[in-house]
Amino acid sequence: MLNSIGWVATGIFAVSYFVKRPDRMRLVQAVAALCWIVYGVLLHATPIIVANVIVASLAGYSALRVSISSQQQAAATLGDQLA
Repeated sequence: MLNSIGWVATGIFAVSYFVKRPDRMRLVQAVAALCWIVYGVLLHATPIIVANVIVASLAGYSALRVSISSQQQAAATLGDQLA
C-alpha cells in the first residue's frame, strides 16, 4: 500500500509532461507533490516532505500566476475587440 502512493505520485508527475497548458501542468505537478508529501509523512522521511512542500508551493504559485496572467491577457484582448 505504501509503495503504491509513491508510484501514483510518480505516475501523476510523469503525466504532467503531457499537459499542454503551462498552468495546468504546474497544477498537476503540485498534486503529484502533495502525493509525495503523504508518502513522505507515512515513511517519516523529512527530506521527502520538505522537498515536496517546496515543489507543491512553487508549482501552485506558478500555476496561479500563469492563470491570472492568461485571464488578464484574455480580458485585454476582449477589451481591444470591443473598442
